[in-house]
Amino acid sequence: MRPPITHAEEDFEFLDEGIADGVTAQSAPPVWRVMIVDDDADVHSATVFALANVEMLHRPLEFLHAYTAAQAREILAHEQNIAVILLDVVMERQDAGLQLVRHIREMLKMTEVRIILHTGQPGYAPELDAIRDFDINDYKTKSELTRIKLFTAVTSAIRSYEQICAINAGRRGLDLIVRASTELMALRGLQNFAAGVIVQVAGLLDIKPQGLFCAQERRSSKEADLVVIAAVGGYAAFANGPVSDIGEARAADSLARTMARRQHIYGPDFITLYLSGNANRGFVAFLDTGRPLSRTDRRLLEVFRSNIIVGLDNVALVSRLHNFAFYDDLSKLPNRTRLVNIIDEMLAAGVQQDTTLSLVDIDHFAEINDALGHQFGDLLLLAVADRLQSRLGDKLIVARVGGDMFSIVGDGSQVNPATIGALFDTPFNIDGQQVQISATVGLMRLGEHAGGGADALKDANIALKRAKMQQRAGHFYFTRSMGIESRERVRLMHALRAAFEEKKLSIAYQPQIDLATRKPVGAEALLRWKTDDGKIISPDAFIPIAEYSGLIISLGEWVLRAACQELVRLRTLGFNDFMMSVNVSQVQFRHPDFLDMLRLALDDTGAPPAFVELEITESVAMQEPAVLIKTLAQIKQTGISIAIDDFGTGFSSLSYLQQLHVDRLKIDRSFVREITGSSRGSSIAEMVIQLGRNLGLSVIAEGVENERQAGKLASLGCPLAQGNLFALPMTNEQLLDWLKVR
Repeated sequence: MRPPITHAEEDFEFLDEGIADGVTAQSAPPVWRVMIVDDDADVHSATVFALANVEMLHRPLEFLHAYTAAQAREILAHEQNIAVILLDVVMERQDAGLQLVRHIREMLKMTEVRIILHTGQPGYAPELDAIRDFDINDYKTKSELTRIKLFTAVTSAIRSYEQICAINAGRRGLDLIVRASTELMALRGLQNFAAGVIVQVAGLLDIKPQGLFCAQERRSSKEADLVVIAAVGGYAAFANGPVSDIGEARAADSLARTMARRQHIYGPDFITLYLSGNANRGFVAFLDTGRPLSRTDRRLLEVFRSNIIVGLDNVALVSRLHNFAFYDDLSKLPNRTRLVNIIDEMLAAGVQQDTTLSLVDIDHFAEINDALGHQFGDLLLLAVADRLQSRLGDKLIVARVGGDMFSIVGDGSQVNPATIGALFDTPFNIDGQQVQISATVGLMRLGEHAGGGADALKDANIALKRAKMQQRAGHFYFTRSMGIESRERVRLMHALRAAFEEKKLSIAYQPQIDLATRKPVGAEALLRWKTDDGKIISPDAFIPIAEYSGLIISLGEWVLRAACQELVRLRTLGFNDFMMSVNVSQVQFRHPDFLDMLRLALDDTGAPPAFVELEITESVAMQEPAVLIKTLAQIKQTGISIAIDDFGTGFSSLSYLQQLHVDRLKIDRSFVREITGSSRGSSIAEMVIQLGRNLGLSVIAEGVENERQAGKLASLGCPLAQGNLFALPMTNEQLLDWLKVR
């Protein structure tokens, strides 16, 4: 027999137990029963071939086979003690797998068996609600299930099955785990999460919360010191210090040993838990239990430990996404989004009359980049950022708002053309070369500004453009006379209202496709405005005006109804699996009559809610979360799905994202545009895709313009996309013709 596969980092030794996981040899059945449900015979043979000669937790595997959901129901009706079901999502029907899960959990009341979903069609991924409600152990695409990953997934599932069976008689333990996990996942930030781990584990064990949560960075040369992230109870004084400073030898020694061995330690009156982190970080927790733990306690901890690890991964992922969203990856300075927030905070608190916002644009940077290369250009940007920070950063706010554009905000005595210009008098030493550069500056006085941070940046940018029109290395202050654009907005508002009343607006539909098959799965309804003289007005220009004027309420209802009618028409022509996506603006979404309007539109048009998706921007999802959660719950009751548009441009709390029960994340086109630009270009897109996978959400990328972008997105695991590469926005008749040949 082939020796069992082992993974050193996952083999935990309970120092005072003779048999793993506290299960006695006498009570152990001779085999683990694994049921394979898949309509592909090759999947059955490949799975058996991969696992047939493997022992898991000291027992071999026995396989049961079903090739349809109906056959699986027959087997489950009389077979017992099935530990794991490997279940294909799509078989006779697209939802055959999920319907079988419902049958197992609700009709057969089989709560112990562990279910691992897999699919060869990522576009039919189960919703987060289904994964949560039906207790899905894991979800993988078939392409992910290499032999090692299959072994790991089945081993984890069997371990979970064994532990659940062992503690099923004590339902209190399971209820506590669910409650503790829910409370733990609601905590934001690593420090709060770490403290929450100690509190929740203590509650699980019915002991007083006394303990430490520590982290260790993994470096190529040597392991860094263990650092206390959170300390609770009598250990509170040791927070934020190295473990070596802890005065209690019992705690310090056991923490160090647990991290070194990557194994739990169960002492007579304490425990230390090893919590594997990502590739660059490991975590360990110490709790003063005051008593030895029972076998049931240990089983509870092992189940809860897996939830802690998932939470740690998600906290780290959201933290990284936050950094990408709010800080420039190259210079680590605040980016444009963060700068807008900072200015908003300053304006809300009240600024001095002379407080000045400046935009500093490096002259001829594109030529330098082209002549000397992007790496040299990056080094130059870093040198500029370092000089601005070192000379101004302790007194002023310095940010990088664009490729070669920086911003300085602060008192006008320091944020002025002379002071800024002097920063560029001395050449920069880049890779042994002396580089002399200049900068053009646009400025505006925040004390004279009546709008928000985004508008302030726009005004400063207007001044910068004026300065560039005059001369390089020049400067220009924004003045009220430049407010002519506001009058233009008023003119545009009246023209938009007239165009709507005269039925001169139209709707275009841009298809959304499955990246793997290049088949259409739906379309996004897009509002278009073409004036009588043939000029096309960008939605970016008129949608904000429509929101400001309140016209968006009527416009939005018209778009929704038209899109629903088109969906119904397409279904009558045979396109039954087609999803229609409609954007909902912040003003429209928060209108008190929005839900009534939505229900009425569905009733009047007869559109099936399951094939209608509403897109809300991430900025909407960030505001008034309690109200948003309630509204989304009411929308979900209609059967409509929810997508978060422009995801990654803001910062969504993980806990709120989970509570919102959204169905899809939409990667903003700006991140798609950067995806092939550099080694760092795909970072945010990759983070969003991974976050979606962790939370069981579908992900779609917008603005895909070329095959390089499509290929990169596919390699990152993004299932869906839309963009001009696949199809331009088109009329409803053009869409129908396009679909007929696909």
